[in-house]
Amino acid sequence: MATIPTLTLNDGRAIPQLGFGVYLVPPDDTAEVVRAALESGYRHIDTAEMYGNERGVGEALRSSGLARDEVFVTSKLNNAWHRPDDARRAFDATLDELGTDYVDLFLIHWPLPTLFDGDYVSTWKVLEEFQRDGRARSIGVSNFEIAHLERLAGETGTVPAVNQIEVHPYLTNDEVRTYGHEHGIVTEAWSPLAQGKALSDPVVTEIAARISRSPSQVVLRWHIERGDVVFPKTMSPARVRENADVFDFELEPRDRDRLSSLGQGEAGRIGPHPDTFDWIPD
Repeated sequence: MATIPTLTLNDGRAIPQLGFGVYLVPPDDTAEVVRAALESGYRHIDTAEMYGNERGVGEALRSSGLARDEVFVTSKLNNAWHRPDDARRAFDATLDELGTDYVDLFLIHWPLPTLFDGDYVSTWKVLEEFQRDGRARSIGVSNFEIAHLERLAGETGTVPAVNQIEVHPYLTNDEVRTYGHEHGIVTEAWSPLAQGKALSDPVVTEIAARISRSPSQVVLRWHIERGDVVFPKTMSPARVRENADVFDFELEPRDRDRLSSLGQGEAGRIGPHPDTFDWIPD
C-alpha cells in the first residue's frame, strides 16, 4: 500500500487524506473490521458516538500493536448532547469507550439549528475547552452550511479545523467547500461514492475501464485530487485494500471535469439537509 498523504489543518496538525469510516459497522464486528483496515495500512479511523461502535475502535487500536500517536482517531458528538454539560459528559464517555486519554479530532455531528434554541455556539465553545485541555487535539464540525460557519466565526474565537459534509459526484457541494478553502477549513467527504450509486454511472465505468481501475478507485481519486479527506466504507477486506490503492495514478483533467459535471445540485443530495435535520437518537 502506498503512503497515504496528509493535509495540514489550520491548527498545524497533520491529518491523513484517506481514512476508514465505521458508519453502520455493527458494534460486534467493529474491532475486527478496524483491525483489518489498520493491517492494510490505514492510519485514520472515523467513528462517532451515534454509531455505537467507539468501543470496538478502541479495542482494535489496543490490539493493533501500533502506538497511539500512529493512528488519527476522529469521533463526533451525539445529537442529543448539545447542551454544554451534556456535551462534557458525552465527551468523557467517548474517551472511556475508546480507552484513550485523547482523540485527534472531535466534531459537532450536526448543527441542529431547529433544536436546542438554535444554539450550537455554546456547544462549540465546549469543544474549545476540550482542545485547550489537550483531550481533543483538533476540533471541527460536520454537516455545517455556510451560515452556520459564519455564525461560529462571528461569535467564537476558533475556526473549525474541518467540516465533514456530504460530497460525491452527484453533490459536489462546491459552495461550502470553497468557503472552507477560503477560511482554512479542510473538507471531509462523507458518502463519497454516493452510497454506491456512482459506481454504476456510465461516465465512471467508462473511465475505469479505460485506465484499468475499479469504479470506486476512480471516484475516490477524484476526491483526492480535489483536495478533500475521504472515508470510503466497506467491510470487505479486498475492498478495503482496493480503496486505499489510489495514490499511484492520476486522472486526466478532462476525466476529472467529466466527473464534476455529474453534479445535480440539491437534487443529488442523498442525506438530509443540515438546515432541517432534527433527528435525536433514542
